[in-house]
Amino acid sequence: GCPKRGLRSQVSAALKEGRVTPTELCQRCLALIRSTKFLNAYITVAEETALKQAEEAEERYKRGQPLGILDGIPIAVKDNFNTAGIETTCASNMLKGYISPYNATVVQKLLDQGAVLLGKTNLDEFAMGSGSTDGVFGPVRNPWSYSRQYKEKSVPKSHSEDKEFNWVITGGSSGGSAAAVSSFTCFAALGSDTGGSTRNPAAHCGVVGLKPTYGLISRHGLIPLVNSMDVPGILTRSVDDAAVLLGSLAGHDPKDSTTVQDNFKPFELPNLTDVSKLSIGIPKEYNAPGLSSEILALWSKAADLFKNAGAKVVEVSLPHTRYSIVCYHVLCTAEVASNMARFDGLEYGHRSDAKESTESMYATTRREGFNDVVRGRILSGNYFLLKQNYEKYFVKAQKVRRLIANDFVKVFRSGVDILLTPTTLSDAAPYMEFIQEDNRTRSAQDDILTQADTCAGLPAVNVPTALSERGLPVGLQFIGRSFQEKQLLTVAKWFEKQVQFPVIQLEEVKRHDNDVFHHQKSASFS
Repeated sequence: GCPKRGLRSQVSAALKEGRVTPTELCQRCLALIRSTKFLNAYITVAEETALKQAEEAEERYKRGQPLGILDGIPIAVKDNFNTAGIETTCASNMLKGYISPYNATVVQKLLDQGAVLLGKTNLDEFAMGSGSTDGVFGPVRNPWSYSRQYKEKSVPKSHSEDKEFNWVITGGSSGGSAAAVSSFTCFAALGSDTGGSTRNPAAHCGVVGLKPTYGLISRHGLIPLVNSMDVPGILTRSVDDAAVLLGSLAGHDPKDSTTVQDNFKPFELPNLTDVSKLSIGIPKEYNAPGLSSEILALWSKAADLFKNAGAKVVEVSLPHTRYSIVCYHVLCTAEVASNMARFDGLEYGHRSDAKESTESMYATTRREGFNDVVRGRILSGNYFLLKQNYEKYFVKAQKVRRLIANDFVKVFRSGVDILLTPTTLSDAAPYMEFIQEDNRTRSAQDDILTQADTCAGLPAVNVPTALSERGLPVGLQFIGRSFQEKQLLTVAKWFEKQVQFPVIQLEEVKRHDNDVFHHQKSASFS
């Protein structure tokens, strides 16, 4: 079978027909997690509870009463979602050892539908970064670093050096989840997306990364970065699978007042045959400084693909895009400063031994608990919020945010259905190269293509499109109208079918665990 086919058509069917049991599926994934440990995709592997959940799913299948498509399906969750009984660290010293008393709503919804939670995935500390290199548990390695496709293209300088330093980053901040999905250790994973944190690693790891409309999925139990922009993200190996997950997660949550009031009807994606009624917008501002010529060429090729299939392709302008980085920086740091106040060493998380005074305990706790990136954002956020600066920075940024959102409204009003843009400026950077610049510079550059739509709260999805000259994944992004996920994903699915993105060929893992890999080819994971 073809490894591209999805949860609904393949895996769920295999489970129902008893060709594979949930326990076998879970054990295979756990074995793969062990053999790909060098990727550092997981912070915590919840082996015991996962096997227990798989056994419960097995009982339901035996009775012929599975809970639905996700019953018995192994998934992973980014380590900034609370999970009852399983540590939640945000990859920070501040929360090492913290076990939440409750599940995030999205985690609870997945468990209620029988999904098997394999573990918690690695990230940049408190999700601040675009490389998944800055957490206290070390950087995540991109599985494509170990693929035949990349190895054939990359020329080692010397043999000893090659092994260790040739690997590339996953992007971030949901790099662990993207790596987990792309290396087949789970079928789907949750990330979070504030300025691109789900779509950026999805692009670099060759998987589908969906950021739904703000308010469509509950944020309750997602440890907040920027309340007004955070959205739980979905990472899968196909667009259909992303729709399956969205269907199980979306909808009103009384515990999150920013969620939509309406009921959400899960949908199956139609197979689009006729794109002639579609109008695809190409925003010229997304031809941003630093965009690689390779991605620019791929973007034009994709536009032509739509044009040749009969769609209307129009160049559009989103004039305020160029202010989105500055606007995002002010709003993001201001909200971060306010959110991070909860980590004071009193109620949970790390507490310093400084005994001189409460003030010194607060200060030392935060110095020991947070890395420089987090502390830097807290400091600049508090600066923007000072009484004498408030109007000048925070209020002004809010106004610019409104202008950015209005740009999108105007374009969609003009009759454009979907915007097509690059997801990242280039393919994944080698780790040694990536860490030459500081986190703030990198985040500002890397998120330029994914921040404006976040400021506007719009849905967007990364679709893996092709391999670069270096043999690494490159993705393109589709941005849709508010709450029009069905239309967005239908177009993404059509595109996915046209481009036929290649399957990763993981040499290392094959050596470690031949059996699992053969199984994966035959049971055609999505």
